Amino acid sequence: MPDSRTSSIYSAALMDHNAHPDYKYELQDATHSHDGINASCGDEMTLYLKIDDATDTIEEASFTGHGCAISQASADMMAGLLEGETIDEAKRLSGLFIGMIQGNELSEEDEEDLDEAAELQSISRMPARVKCAELAWRTLNGILAERERNMA
Repeated sequence: MPDSRTSSIYSAALMDHNAHPDYKYELQDATHSHDGINASCGDEMTLYLKIDDATDTIEEASFTGHGCAISQASADMMAGLLEGETIDEAKRLSGLFIGMIQGNELSEEDEEDLDEAAELQSISRMPARVKCAELAWRTLNGILAERERNMA
C-alpha cells in the first residue's frame, strides 16, 4: 500500500494550508523580514519574524506574497512550526526540511519534528517543484544569516 504522504504532492494538508493559511499576513511588529524569490517560476514572498533576542526564540512568524500552492502551503506550515522555537531549533528544522526536499531520508523522529511539513516529502521526486517547497525555508535561512552578521 503506498504511503499517503507520497501518493500525491497535493495532499489534504497542502491544499488546506494553501486555501486557508493561518500565517499569511504582514507582521506589523516584526523584528526581521526578508524577501525571497523563486526566479524559475516567479513565486515571491516576504517572511516576517518577531524574535526575542534575550531568549533567542521566535515569538511569531508570518509571510506575504504570491505563488503556487506548494510555495504558499510550505510557507504556512513553516511559520506555524517555527513559533515558540529557538533560533538553533529553527536552523535544525530548516536543514531537515531542505534535506528532505532534496531527497534525503528522514528518521521517524525527524518526520515528527517537521509535523505536517513532512507531508511535502513527495515533492523531492519532482525536481521542477523543489524550489517551490524550499522558498520559505531558504528565506528563513536568509533572515537567520543576516541576523547573525548583524549580531557579530
